[in-house]
Amino acid sequence: MAKARVKVPRSVKKGQVFEVKSLVSHKMETGLRKNKKTGKKIPRDIINKFTVNYGGKEVFSADWHPAVSANPYTSFFVKAGASGPMILKWTDDAGKVTEKTVKINVSG
Repeated sequence: MAKARVKVPRSVKKGQVFEVKSLVSHKMETGLRKNKKTGKKIPRDIINKFTVNYGGKEVFSADWHPAVSANPYTSFFVKAGASGPMILKWTDDAGKVTEKTVKINVSG
């Protein structure tokens, strides 16, 4: 996997619900296509798990399947607790993990 991008507000108030937007680069090969030169199936290689931890707790989790598009975009909402890191992890069929950490700044 390559690059992951995450967008969160610069700061949020304690208790405020805010949006997290993420995009990760990945081909998401379904395992159904064939190599045009060899005729053999291209092995499946998809992101099958996406997790988000914030404040020491898992706040979002998704199991993905072959129907998810290449370079998947995900948006979800989280309630602001305390300032600290938010860790997003994408795991593919090969066991490769892409991780991105963003800082959540909470005021009040």
